[in-house]
Amino acid sequence: MVSVINTVDTSHEDMIHDAQMDYYGTRLATCSSDRSVKIFDVRNGGQILVADLRGHEGPVWQVAWAHPMYGNILASCSYDRKVIIWKEENGTWEKTHEHTGHDSSVNSVCWAPHDYGLILACGSSDGAISLLTYTGLGQWEVKKINNAHTIGCNAVSWAPAVVPGSLIDQPSGQKPNYIKKFASGGCDNLIKLWKEEEDGQWKEEQKLEAHSDWVRDVAWAPSIGLPTSTIASCSQDGRVFIWTCDDASGNTWSPKLLHKFNDVVWHVSWSITANILAVSGGDNKVTLWKESVDGQWVCISDVNKGQGPVSTSVTEGQQNEQ
Repeated sequence: MVSVINTVDTSHEDMIHDAQMDYYGTRLATCSSDRSVKIFDVRNGGQILVADLRGHEGPVWQVAWAHPMYGNILASCSYDRKVIIWKEENGTWEKTHEHTGHDSSVNSVCWAPHDYGLILACGSSDGAISLLTYTGLGQWEVKKINNAHTIGCNAVSWAPAVVPGSLIDQPSGQKPNYIKKFASGGCDNLIKLWKEEEDGQWKEEQKLEAHSDWVRDVAWAPSIGLPTSTIASCSQDGRVFIWTCDDASGNTWSPKLLHKFNDVVWHVSWSITANILAVSGGDNKVTLWKESVDGQWVCISDVNKGQGPVSTSVTEGQQNEQ
């Protein structure tokens, strides 16, 4: 049974494009076409506006919380070509850095696993992906992957800092060899996987082709070190694919169609245990999907916009979607 446990009246004056809970689930950040970013304290079912952050000059597409070991830090990206990093100091939120290195809308921001330090990936309509690394004393180093996606990049998502298979294979006491990787999705209908080389440069490792229109979102699933790596993708073509890779080299990815919706699918998001995928689309619905024992993905809920549970059975959920 899936039900809506809380709704938040954000008082945004235009469409909300993203909403993200912080690490502890106590605060909610939202962003909107009204150019603002808002932070709410949502503990115990409440909703107290903590901050109303103004600094962008266009619609704000996405927000991302950094890991709390680095303090209370939030990144936002906008149509105004800027990425802003906000930080809370002594109870007050301030702009701590502004990245203006893109020539077009910045559509996606995603923090790397905290094991790597404070690194932010940013995907832009100018086709480039930039990586901002905090080097201390308020300084950020920028690396840029030009022409990552022709026409534009819509989404970026980091691979977990867990070596596939390490839960089973890792010799005790040996530090794992982390290799930084992330996935991106673009207007070329492609998902691309990127890997950091030993010299610190980023190289395209894989192209994943299955979508027939713009890829709107990619989400690399969390991992506890099992051998299989998993990525979800969604597109303007209405389709959601689950990509899996079972070989340690990471070279062979196979797609499985989760569902074909009747409208654009904007976002895909994994539960923290990576066994449930949330999908939101142009039909204003969020559906939750789970892999069954036989490997089929089934709809376990169907939450209409603001209306709580619509159906609880798998069959009803699937009928509603077709």
